[in-house]
Amino acid sequence: MSTSDPRAIVSLPAQGQKPQLLFVLLHGVGMEAAQMAPLDAALRAQYPQAAIVSLNAPHEFDRGEGRGFQWFSSTDIDDGNRAARVAAALPALVTRVRAWAAHFELDWPLVALAGFSQGGIVALEAVQAEPQLAGRVIAIGSRYATLPEAAPDQVSVHLLHGTKDEVLPYRLVVDAAKQLMALGADVTADVLPGIGHELHPKLVDKAMEQLRTFVPARLWREAMKAAQEQGLAPEQ
Repeated sequence: MSTSDPRAIVSLPAQGQKPQLLFVLLHGVGMEAAQMAPLDAALRAQYPQAAIVSLNAPHEFDRGEGRGFQWFSSTDIDDGNRAARVAAALPALVTRVRAWAAHFELDWPLVALAGFSQGGIVALEAVQAEPQLAGRVIAIGSRYATLPEAAPDQVSVHLLHGTKDEVLPYRLVVDAAKQLMALGADVTADVLPGIGHELHPKLVDKAMEQLRTFVPARLWREAMKAAQEQGLAPEQ
């Protein structure tokens, strides 16, 4: 498939079917798109009608050895410079996500971002910074650059983490989930025991379960409002 994004790995529905959904996968620091294959495979099994695009980050990894990539530099990163580094990475990512959505002619609610570690950070912050970019975000072993001050509009956020994660402690996810709930966001948070900083099969399975079963609160509210207007439910 010919595209203008040479850093992407693209998986399409079988037999030339037009994609009905788009999942954009974002790898962790020092990794590459191909290493998101376990999540790609799980999504393909559950959503055969989806296009799945795994992106390589635009910058070469600047720490240690290897040929991986990074969305932003983690060298000497701390709470004082993290937000600025993430913010600088977002415009290029937003452009790529929107380009792929336009390529498949899919409106933004049919787009989901799924990231591991650093990829999850930019996914979470992208929907905070850019309205109507994606309808769902799955962040595995990740965090926010800074805790959100407002709920992302019409976005369901799924946070997944392991209790043995020593790179990004799971407490970060607990705090984020509490903050999002207080803001009225549609959020799920799953912390699984005995799992470290990895794209673990149990975390992937839990993500699939949440995608399959979670109904955003706003949809319940809309359904209740419609039922009340038709006299099918009592006024609250």
